Amino acid sequence: MRKINQSFLTKIFILAAIILMMILMVPLINTLVSVEPATFFKLFQDQQVLSSMRLTFGCALVAVLIGFLTAVPMGYLLARYNFPGRDFLQALVNLPVIIPHTAAGVALLLVFGRNGIFGQAFAQVGITFTDRPAGIVIGMLFVSVPFLVNASREAFAGVDREMELASRVDGANHWQMLRFVTLPQCWRGITSGALMMWARGVSEFGAVVILAYNPKIMPVLVFERFQGFGLPAALPVTVFLILVSLIIFLCVSVFLFPRKKS
Repeated sequence: MRKINQSFLTKIFILAAIILMMILMVPLINTLVSVEPATFFKLFQDQQVLSSMRLTFGCALVAVLIGFLTAVPMGYLLARYNFPGRDFLQALVNLPVIIPHTAAGVALLLVFGRNGIFGQAFAQVGITFTDRPAGIVIGMLFVSVPFLVNASREAFAGVDREMELASRVDGANHWQMLRFVTLPQCWRGITSGALMMWARGVSEFGAVVILAYNPKIMPVLVFERFQGFGLPAALPVTVFLILVSLIIFLCVSVFLFPRKKS
Protein backbone atom coordinates (compact mmCIF):
# COMPACT_ATOMS: atom_id res chain seq x y z
CA MET A 1 0.00 0.00 0.00
CA ARG A 2 2.88 2.38 0.83
CA LYS A 3 4.50 1.71 -2.56
CA ILE A 4 1.25 2.42 -4.37
CA ASN A 5 0.74 5.65 -2.43
CA GLN A 6 4.34 6.72 -2.96
CA SER A 7 4.14 6.01 -6.69
CA PHE A 8 0.90 7.96 -6.99
CA LEU A 9 2.36 10.86 -5.02
CA THR A 10 5.44 10.90 -7.24
CA LYS A 11 3.28 11.10 -10.35
CA ILE A 12 1.34 14.01 -8.85
CA PHE A 13 4.60 15.84 -8.07
CA ILE A 14 5.91 15.20 -11.59
CA LEU A 15 2.68 16.57 -13.06
CA ALA A 16 2.95 19.66 -10.84
CA ALA A 17 6.57 20.17 -11.93
CA ILE A 18 5.58 19.88 -15.61
CA ILE A 19 2.81 22.45 -15.16
CA LEU A 20 5.23 24.84 -13.46
CA MET A 21 7.85 24.44 -16.19
CA MET A 22 5.21 25.12 -18.83
CA ILE A 23 4.18 28.31 -17.04
CA LEU A 24 7.83 29.40 -16.86
CA MET A 25 9.18 28.27 -20.22
CA VAL A 26 6.33 28.54 -22.76
CA PRO A 27 6.18 32.37 -22.64
CA LEU A 28 9.97 32.61 -23.02
CA ILE A 29 10.22 30.10 -25.85
CA ASN A 30 7.22 31.61 -27.62
CA THR A 31 8.83 35.05 -27.41
CA LEU A 32 12.14 33.78 -28.79
CA VAL A 33 10.50 32.20 -31.85
CA SER A 34 8.22 35.18 -32.48
CA VAL A 35 10.98 37.28 -34.03
CA GLU A 36 12.52 36.54 -37.41
CA PRO A 37 16.35 36.29 -37.34
CA ALA A 38 16.67 39.09 -39.91
CA THR A 39 14.50 41.37 -37.76
CA PHE A 40 16.49 40.49 -34.66
CA PHE A 41 19.89 41.22 -36.20
CA LYS A 42 18.65 44.59 -37.48
CA LEU A 43 18.59 45.46 -33.80
CA PHE A 44 22.37 45.90 -33.90
CA GLN A 45 22.04 48.57 -36.58
CA ASP A 46 19.74 50.70 -34.43
CA GLN A 47 21.88 53.40 -32.83
CA GLN A 48 19.35 54.03 -30.07
CA VAL A 49 19.43 50.37 -29.12
CA LEU A 50 23.24 50.22 -29.25
CA SER A 51 23.50 53.29 -27.05
CA SER A 52 20.99 51.78 -24.63
CA MET A 53 22.96 48.51 -24.55
CA ARG A 54 26.19 50.30 -23.64
CA LEU A 55 24.44 52.34 -20.99
CA THR A 56 22.61 49.36 -19.48
CA PHE A 57 25.58 47.01 -19.38
CA GLY A 58 27.97 49.73 -18.21
CA CYS A 59 25.75 50.94 -15.35
CA ALA A 60 25.11 47.36 -14.23
CA LEU A 61 28.88 46.75 -14.21
CA VAL A 62 29.50 49.85 -12.10
CA ALA A 63 26.81 48.66 -9.67
CA VAL A 64 28.59 45.29 -9.40
CA LEU A 65 31.94 46.99 -8.76
CA ILE A 66 30.35 48.96 -5.93
CA GLY A 67 28.90 45.66 -4.75
CA PHE A 68 32.35 44.07 -4.61
CA LEU A 69 33.50 46.87 -2.31
CA THR A 70 30.46 46.71 -0.03
CA ALA A 71 28.45 43.51 -0.45
CA VAL A 72 31.35 41.05 -0.27
CA PRO A 73 32.59 42.44 3.09
CA MET A 74 28.98 42.35 4.31
CA GLY A 75 28.73 38.71 3.28
CA TYR A 76 31.96 37.95 5.15
CA LEU A 77 30.67 39.56 8.34
CA LEU A 78 27.36 37.69 8.15
CA ALA A 79 29.13 34.37 7.57
CA ARG A 80 31.90 34.64 10.15
CA TYR A 81 30.63 36.69 13.08
CA ASN A 82 27.75 36.09 15.44
CA PHE A 83 26.79 39.56 16.66
CA PRO A 84 23.60 41.05 18.07
CA GLY A 85 21.17 41.92 15.32
CA ARG A 86 22.80 39.74 12.67
CA ASP A 87 19.51 38.09 11.66
CA PHE A 88 17.83 41.48 11.51
CA LEU A 89 20.65 42.81 9.35
CA GLN A 90 20.27 39.82 7.03
CA ALA A 91 16.56 40.56 6.75
CA LEU A 92 17.27 44.20 5.89
CA VAL A 93 19.72 43.15 3.18
CA ASN A 94 17.01 41.01 1.57
CA LEU A 95 14.32 43.68 1.86
CA PRO A 96 14.87 45.12 -1.66
CA VAL A 97 13.91 41.72 -3.09
CA ILE A 98 10.35 41.96 -1.78
CA ILE A 99 9.75 45.71 -1.94
CA PRO A 100 7.76 46.66 -5.07
CA HIS A 101 10.38 48.21 -7.27
CA THR A 102 8.30 51.20 -8.20
CA ALA A 103 8.04 51.89 -4.46
CA ALA A 104 11.81 51.47 -4.26
CA GLY A 105 12.16 54.04 -7.04
CA VAL A 106 10.04 56.53 -5.10
CA ALA A 107 12.09 55.90 -1.95
CA LEU A 108 15.34 56.40 -3.86
CA LEU A 109 14.00 59.58 -5.47
CA LEU A 110 13.21 61.03 -2.04
CA VAL A 111 16.80 60.44 -0.93
CA PHE A 112 18.84 60.83 -4.13
CA GLY A 113 16.64 63.38 -5.89
CA ARG A 114 17.54 67.05 -6.12
CA ASN A 115 15.93 67.80 -2.75
CA GLY A 116 16.99 64.55 -1.05
CA ILE A 117 19.63 64.23 1.65
CA PHE A 118 22.15 62.40 -0.53
CA GLY A 119 21.09 64.27 -3.64
CA GLN A 120 21.96 67.64 -2.12
CA ALA A 121 25.19 66.33 -0.60
CA PHE A 122 26.49 64.82 -3.86
CA ALA A 123 25.39 67.89 -5.81
CA GLN A 124 28.08 69.81 -3.92
CA VAL A 125 30.73 67.75 -5.77
CA GLY A 126 28.91 67.86 -9.10
CA ILE A 127 27.16 64.45 -8.96
CA THR A 128 23.43 64.33 -9.64
CA PHE A 129 21.20 61.28 -9.85
CA THR A 130 17.88 62.38 -11.36
CA ASP A 131 17.87 61.44 -15.05
CA ARG A 132 21.58 60.69 -14.94
CA PRO A 133 23.62 57.46 -15.27
CA ALA A 134 24.47 57.78 -11.57
CA GLY A 135 20.77 57.40 -10.78
CA ILE A 136 20.59 54.30 -12.96
CA VAL A 137 23.52 52.79 -11.06
CA ILE A 138 21.87 53.52 -7.70
CA GLY A 139 18.58 51.97 -8.84
CA MET A 140 20.33 48.85 -10.13
CA LEU A 141 22.47 48.58 -7.00
CA PHE A 142 19.51 48.84 -4.66
CA VAL A 143 17.49 46.02 -6.20
CA SER A 144 20.33 43.65 -7.12
CA VAL A 145 22.87 43.81 -4.30
CA PRO A 146 21.14 41.11 -2.16
CA PHE A 147 22.24 38.53 -4.75
CA LEU A 148 25.91 39.32 -4.15
CA VAL A 149 25.59 39.60 -0.38
CA ASN A 150 23.85 36.23 -0.07
CA ALA A 151 26.18 34.48 -2.50
CA SER A 152 29.22 35.86 -0.68
CA ARG A 153 27.82 34.84 2.70
CA GLU A 154 27.22 31.28 1.53
CA ALA A 155 30.64 31.13 -0.13
CA PHE A 156 32.50 32.29 2.97
CA ALA A 157 30.44 29.96 5.16
CA GLY A 158 31.52 27.00 3.02
CA VAL A 159 35.26 27.63 3.34
CA ASP A 160 37.33 24.95 5.08
CA ARG A 161 38.22 26.62 8.37
CA GLU A 162 40.91 24.05 9.14
CA MET A 163 42.87 25.20 6.10
CA GLU A 164 42.63 28.76 7.31
CA LEU A 165 43.85 27.79 10.77
CA ALA A 166 46.70 25.82 9.25
CA SER A 167 47.81 28.87 7.26
CA ARG A 168 47.83 30.97 10.41
CA VAL A 169 49.92 28.34 12.17
CA ASP A 170 52.36 28.48 9.23
CA GLY A 171 52.80 32.21 9.82
CA ALA A 172 50.30 33.82 7.43
CA ASN A 173 48.67 37.01 8.63
CA HIS A 174 44.96 37.62 8.23
CA TRP A 175 45.25 39.30 4.82
CA GLN A 176 47.53 36.58 3.47
CA MET A 177 45.11 33.93 4.72
CA LEU A 178 42.22 35.76 3.04
CA ARG A 179 44.08 36.13 -0.26
CA PHE A 180 45.74 32.73 -0.59
CA VAL A 181 43.40 30.41 1.32
CA THR A 182 39.91 31.88 1.74
CA LEU A 183 39.26 33.59 -1.60
CA PRO A 184 40.53 30.69 -3.77
CA GLN A 185 37.91 28.49 -2.09
CA CYS A 186 34.97 30.85 -2.49
CA TRP A 187 35.64 32.73 -5.73
CA ARG A 188 33.08 30.67 -7.64
CA GLY A 189 30.29 31.58 -5.26
CA ILE A 190 31.22 35.27 -5.24
CA THR A 191 31.52 35.34 -9.03
CA SER A 192 28.14 33.68 -9.47
CA GLY A 193 26.62 36.27 -7.14
CA ALA A 194 28.26 39.06 -9.15
CA LEU A 195 26.90 37.67 -12.41
CA MET A 196 23.42 37.33 -10.95
CA MET A 197 23.65 40.87 -9.58
CA TRP A 198 24.73 42.17 -12.98
CA ALA A 199 21.91 40.34 -14.77
CA ARG A 200 19.37 41.57 -12.22
CA GLY A 201 20.61 45.12 -12.68
CA VAL A 202 20.32 44.84 -16.46
CA SER A 203 16.70 43.69 -16.12
CA GLU A 204 15.62 46.37 -13.63
CA PHE A 205 12.78 48.69 -14.63
CA GLY A 206 10.68 50.00 -11.75
CA ALA A 207 13.33 51.59 -9.54
CA VAL A 208 15.23 53.07 -12.48
CA VAL A 209 12.30 54.47 -14.45
CA ILE A 210 11.26 56.70 -11.53
CA LEU A 211 14.70 57.93 -10.53
CA ALA A 212 16.30 58.12 -13.99
CA TYR A 213 13.88 57.70 -16.90
CA ASN A 214 16.48 59.27 -19.16
CA PRO A 215 18.89 58.22 -20.54
CA LYS A 216 16.97 55.05 -21.33
CA ILE A 217 18.22 51.63 -20.31
CA MET A 218 16.97 48.63 -22.28
CA PRO A 219 13.96 47.67 -20.09
CA VAL A 220 12.77 51.28 -20.27
CA LEU A 221 13.32 51.23 -24.03
CA VAL A 222 11.16 48.09 -24.30
CA PHE A 223 8.38 49.82 -22.38
CA GLU A 224 8.64 52.99 -24.45
CA ARG A 225 8.56 51.14 -27.77
CA PHE A 226 5.65 49.00 -26.63
CA GLN A 227 3.71 52.07 -25.54
CA GLY A 228 4.51 54.07 -28.65
CA PHE A 229 4.66 51.52 -31.46
CA GLY A 230 3.11 48.31 -30.17
CA LEU A 231 4.28 44.78 -29.59
CA PRO A 232 6.30 44.25 -32.82
CA ALA A 233 8.56 47.19 -31.99
CA ALA A 234 9.26 45.89 -28.49
CA LEU A 235 9.85 42.23 -29.38
CA PRO A 236 13.44 42.35 -30.75
CA VAL A 237 14.78 44.14 -27.67
CA THR A 238 12.81 41.76 -25.46
CA VAL A 239 14.36 38.75 -27.19
CA PHE A 240 17.82 40.23 -26.71
CA LEU A 241 17.26 40.66 -22.97
CA ILE A 242 15.99 37.09 -22.66
CA LEU A 243 19.08 35.79 -24.48
CA VAL A 244 21.36 37.77 -22.17
CA SER A 245 19.63 36.24 -19.16
CA LEU A 246 20.02 32.77 -20.68
CA ILE A 247 23.75 33.32 -21.24
CA ILE A 248 24.21 34.42 -17.63
CA PHE A 249 22.32 31.34 -16.43
CA LEU A 250 24.55 29.07 -18.51
CA CYS A 251 27.70 30.77 -17.23
CA VAL A 252 26.64 30.26 -13.63
CA SER A 253 25.35 26.70 -13.93
CA VAL A 254 27.77 25.23 -16.46
CA PHE A 255 31.07 27.06 -16.09
CA LEU A 256 31.11 28.21 -12.47
CA PHE A 257 29.39 25.17 -11.00
CA PRO A 258 30.00 22.29 -13.41
CA ARG A 259 28.36 18.99 -12.59
CA LYS A 260 30.72 16.69 -10.73
CA LYS A 261 31.52 13.40 -12.34
CA SER A 262 30.23 10.44 -10.40
